[in-house]
Amino acid sequence: MRILVIETATAACSAALVEDGAVIASEHEVVGRGHAERLVPMIASLPDKGRAGRILVDCGPGSFTGVRVGLAAAHGLAIGWGAQVSGYSSLALIAAQAFAARPELALLAVVLEGGHGEVFVQRFDAALAGEGSFASLAPEAALAVLDGLPAFGNGVRFLEPLSAAPELTEMLPRAADAPLLPPAFAALAPRPIYGRAPDAKTLAERGLA
Repeated sequence: MRILVIETATAACSAALVEDGAVIASEHEVVGRGHAERLVPMIASLPDKGRAGRILVDCGPGSFTGVRVGLAAAHGLAIGWGAQVSGYSSLALIAAQAFAARPELALLAVVLEGGHGEVFVQRFDAALAGEGSFASLAPEAALAVLDGLPAFGNGVRFLEPLSAAPELTEMLPRAADAPLLPPAFAALAPRPIYGRAPDAKTLAERGLA
């Protein structure tokens, strides 16, 4: 089955078409903001305008707006195409990318920007089994969780000023790297993974709709 992968949970915006584990085509940009304006044209630039029987979307944690943009696009396209939708975690994808780049590592940590000066942090082993649940923490507390492990993600810049910071590598998730995820990690329910309460809520979430 052909799979459209949507990635909008961080400053990156990307889309990829995957078939039989191979990437047919992909687009990737670091946009910061403006995912809503960039994502649909990016998907439309793919072969067959990105049409696929399954859609895989990043559910977070990450940017509240970015996560919602990706999920809204995934659900909207799924209705039009009659496609299946499933999700994955931005933390797991970064971990998979990092282990692919550094196969000698047995353990590592992923650190993503979380807002309000905090970061999302989780430790992973080479099988992508998370060592405990992820948390949104102040940089100093995140550093204690790392306990010297090399860290990857777009949140590592918050750790750089700390004197005891371990090896830090800036990294953003890419839709084209989704085939690195084991099947179980690409079968999450397609709903947001926030990690902390969102700053803004929809009318329905406030009980006003």
